[in-house]
Amino acid sequence: MNIIDVAIEKIEKQQIGQKGNAVYYVGEQLKDICRESEHNAEIVSTDLDNSEMSIAKCEKKIAEYASKHKNGKCGCCPPQVADGIIRKFYGIPEVGEAPTKSNVLDLSDFL
Repeated sequence: MNIIDVAIEKIEKQQIGQKGNAVYYVGEQLKDICRESEHNAEIVSTDLDNSEMSIAKCEKKIAEYASKHKNGKCGCCPPQVADGIIRKFYGIPEVGEAPTKSNVLDLSDFL
């Protein structure tokens, strides 16, 4: 199983019982981001082992944005903004952006 499949499997485990709600759809968007590259999938796979980095916690960040940008009683987070929030939460580079030292784990740092 490759790293993309591993990351997607971890996302799907967190989606169990969430079908049709915001947490489920954050997971779907995160799966698309993982499919972009093995680098993205590796970051997500590692992060999802930490309960503080769950897709539910990520969804709360998106909900906070939507709450701050209400129009009447309705809050909204456009897809591009949600993508940016997800990437920032997990430390994933923007589309077309090269990975930086800050979001790449270099094992030599531990030697």
